[in-house]
Amino acid sequence: MPGITDVDAIEPWEYSLYIPHDARAVPITRRTLRLILTAHGLPGLLDVAELLATELITNAVRHTKGPAALRIHWADGILRIGAWDTDPTPPAPVLRLTEVPETGRGLDLVHHCADKWGWYPLLSAGDLGKYVWCELAAAA
Repeated sequence: MPGITDVDAIEPWEYSLYIPHDARAVPITRRTLRLILTAHGLPGLLDVAELLATELITNAVRHTKGPAALRIHWADGILRIGAWDTDPTPPAPVLRLTEVPETGRGLDLVHHCADKWGWYPLLSAGDLGKYVWCELAAAA
């Protein structure tokens, strides 16, 4: 669907990518996201969406011992990117970027680059862990 200029005309869609506990999953996730956004005519969101997805999945792989998943959802001109992991521990508090060392500032980047972000614990019997999400609104 290259050439779409009216982002509100894009029908809602959703993708999920299940990720093993493997650092190689991060670049695979980034490339997959790029392919999905390009295929749906959303090149204007590529750079920031890649950064946000990379930070969310890197946290899931680096700070947990189990699998993870990336969920990408588009509806009503908003792209929601979310990462599930198996650890229910809340994300670290967000600080100002100037207060954080070069490493460990993934959620700070998410906080500053996304239009909204948040997280919630998953406590059902088959789905323990947490879901960290962020949103980007497309410019019309």
